[in-house]
Parts: sequence; structure tokens; C-alpha cells
Amino acid sequence: MSSLEQVGPGPTEGGSSLFSLTIEYAMRAMVALAAGGGQSMTTRQIAETMMVPQSYLSKVLQSLVRARLVHSTRGLKGGFVLARDPGDLNMMEILNAVSPYKRIETCPLDLDEHSSDLCPLHRRLDQAMAMVQEAFEGTTLAEILSDDNPCPTLQKQLEKLKPLESD
Repeated sequence: MSSLEQVGPGPTEGGSSLFSLTIEYAMRAMVALAAGGGQSMTTRQIAETMMVPQSYLSKVLQSLVRARLVHSTRGLKGGFVLARDPGDLNMMEILNAVSPYKRIETCPLDLDEHSSDLCPLHRRLDQAMAMVQEAFEGTTLAEILSDDNPCPTLQKQLEKLKPLESD
């Protein structure tokens, strides 16, 4: 298991999730960067705004840099910015940057009678995975932040970024 894979319960405290904390944190970081309007943000600023552990976030951000979704700059005025416009970045790209999404292509039971088709269980699981993939490919960062899609909790967290604008 890599250092960026999920250990224990998912993103919701005590709950379970289909998505690892790494995916959750990557998506939160990208939302914060998109809300920053092209302004460079430090790991600390993103971590505090989006309630993500800073040390874990550093690893996640490096994955996003390697995937060319984020640019990083070192130094006093350094930080992270989106590599592309939020309207051109979909949620599936973020997910794949930190945890490549693999659909079920062959039946993991490895039975001879399942050699050409998925069994009913794995066919259904793959159909569910296809729906997730379609939803994430069809959702951009800009849509997440859209006024047509208001989220009071997210807006409250993003308000913490407002002082950055005066710097």
C-alpha cells in the first residue's frame, strides 16, 4: 500500500467511503486553488482552508504537480496554482492524478466460464463504476464553485481565502 492510499475509514469521520482520503484531499485542494482565482497558495493556506492535514496535503499536491494539474513555485512568494482554467479541469482528472481509476475488465474470480464476459456481480460493479466515471468526467471545478450550485459550508470555508486577495 502506498503512503497515499486510504487507511481506515473514508473521508467522513467514523463513516465509510468509496473514495480514499487522498482523493478527497486532492479534490478539496483543487477546489481551494480554483477559488483562489489564479493566486498562488501555500500548502498551509490550502490545509487550513480545506481542513486537511498539512503533511499529508504536501504529498497530495506533489501528485497533482506530477500530473500537470497544478504548478508549483519555490521560494518566498512560492506556492501552488492551477495549471489550467477550472472550467477545463474535470473531477476525473483529479481522481486519476492521485489514484488511477481502473474499471473491471475481467472477472477477478478467474473462472474459465467467466473468461469472455464479466459475471453478474462484477458486471454490476463495473456498471456502477462507469456511472461514477461519467459523473466525474462531466463535472468541472468551475461547476463545483458555480453560483448555480451553492454550498453554504463550502462557501464558509472559502471565505477564509478572502484575506489573501489583499496581500
